[in-house]
Amino acid sequence: MCLQILLGPALAYNGLDSFQREHNKMQVPEAEYFSYVIPAVICFIVGLHFRAGKLRGEILDTDSIRSFIAEKKQLPYIFIAIGFVASLAAEFFSSELAFVFYLLGSFKYIGAFMLILGNISLKIFPLIIVYGSIILSSLGEGMFHDLLTWLIFLAAVLAIRYQPKVSVKAIFTLIFIALSISIQLIKGNYRTATWEKGGETGINALTRAYDQSQTENMFFSAQSLAQSNLRINQGFIITHVMKTVPRKVPFANGAEMNQILEAAILPRFLAPNKLTAGNRDIFMKYTSLTLNKNTSMGLSSLSDAYINYGITGGCIFMLILGIFYNMVLKLFHKYSKNFPVLLLFTSLVFYYPIRPDCELQTILGHLIKSCFLIIMIHLFWKNKFIFRNIRLWNYSQ
Repeated sequence: MCLQILLGPALAYNGLDSFQREHNKMQVPEAEYFSYVIPAVICFIVGLHFRAGKLRGEILDTDSIRSFIAEKKQLPYIFIAIGFVASLAAEFFSSELAFVFYLLGSFKYIGAFMLILGNISLKIFPLIIVYGSIILSSLGEGMFHDLLTWLIFLAAVLAIRYQPKVSVKAIFTLIFIALSISIQLIKGNYRTATWEKGGETGINALTRAYDQSQTENMFFSAQSLAQSNLRINQGFIITHVMKTVPRKVPFANGAEMNQILEAAILPRFLAPNKLTAGNRDIFMKYTSLTLNKNTSMGLSSLSDAYINYGITGGCIFMLILGIFYNMVLKLFHKYSKNFPVLLLFTSLVFYYPIRPDCELQTILGHLIKSCFLIIMIHLFWKNKFIFRNIRLWNYSQ
């Protein structure tokens, strides 16, 4: 959030905006923008950590997870298999059912995390299979966000297991930043070659896109950095909202938030006209931007908070949103005492909530649906998740 809401806009205001088209520039003065987003982000962080103790819901009990996996050695492989089967099956269902299979498809990463934390020796081959699949799918689709996000989660789990020094973390962080920037700089040429010109996808195509970017002197020039910054700068959308509301469109006063909650909570058969993910009409209404029919963009939580409640009310809403996430994490912490691997599922539950570039109905809808799916799986498959040494483990706590 801080990267896309604070750092990206700071770079834009301090020179990189000069390389952007007018509609991609920050639309309000720097002081006006930061006078809203800095308090809003602080309120969100305060809510997220309100009475959270020692980061309840975020700290894994690795000893219990290791004992649990030793007791149920086949479970990680079952999860990996479920993930692959669900990913293949998702293509044969409508969007509502496909989303369920999309969530189940992410179980392969949970299985991989179980193998990392649950075994004395690291199981390399399953990790290659799991992460090789997402590399191939990312190259095939020309979309790399899923790959980068699951790499972050993988790095976090590896860090939990091996407890590397700060210097090692810093080195890998710099490598990841360089990888992310490189992907941002070459994916335009890659998509042109594969999407528009119908070229084959894969490593060779990515290499050719890199060579083309080098030929065009696109790497690490101010212009290329500006293009890369646009990808992480959610702030330019927020400024379009602040420029439009209330000058052209009045504050929603909670009306849009009611639509968001309806879309997040109710299934489509109960609310057939509810908002869709990436709703173009809502986006264009509150930003005054025009999107072509093949483009969808998200307003972000901070934009939705401002649209409904203004600056002060928006900050209060972000505080409440942080407290809500806090409560979800506390519930995971509470039930992880009986089900030690449960906290690994927070990577799935918060996959969309950690993305500031998504609209709020998608964020909350993903969180609620994924929690419901996890509850159902635990209810119907309870014997697979209960830790047989639970009494001893609870006593030791």
